Amino acid sequence: MSVTVTPARVTDIRQALADHHRYWGERDLRALHLLPLVHEFGSTCLVARTADGVLGYLIGFVTPDRTGYVHLVATRDDARGTGLGRALYEAFTGAARAQGAVRLKAITTPGNEVSVAFHRRLGFAVRLEEEYNGPGQPRVVFTRDLTACGT
Repeated sequence: MSVTVTPARVTDIRQALADHHRYWGERDLRALHLLPLVHEFGSTCLVARTADGVLGYLIGFVTPDRTGYVHLVATRDDARGTGLGRALYEAFTGAARAQGAVRLKAITTPGNEVSVAFHRRLGFAVRLEEEYNGPGQPRVVFTRDLTACGT
């Protein structure tokens, strides 16, 4: 099965949303799929596809302070454990660097141990920020420097 990672189109994200449960299980994260991000940051919003459709996607952008921020990353249930998430992050890192990014950042909710373990394997530093999303809304913050050789 040949997988290609390319810039995402709005139709790709709509296809993924039609099968939302295959990417996110019981968690309803449809409201976080902001299509204007795909319109405005097309080169850093990526999709992994085969002839069978979208296997995974990453929605991200580069901030003015040169941070490559990953807003969402997901792999379809039948593609987990294949290295697809890593491949999406590698492609995003290249796209973000091309736009001048010197660091990467992502967040998740406390208790999302799968995400924490995944980001640790990718070399991210992990910290809990108690009120990242407002009072009583802590988030786990992942960061990785891109300025060191080999990252």
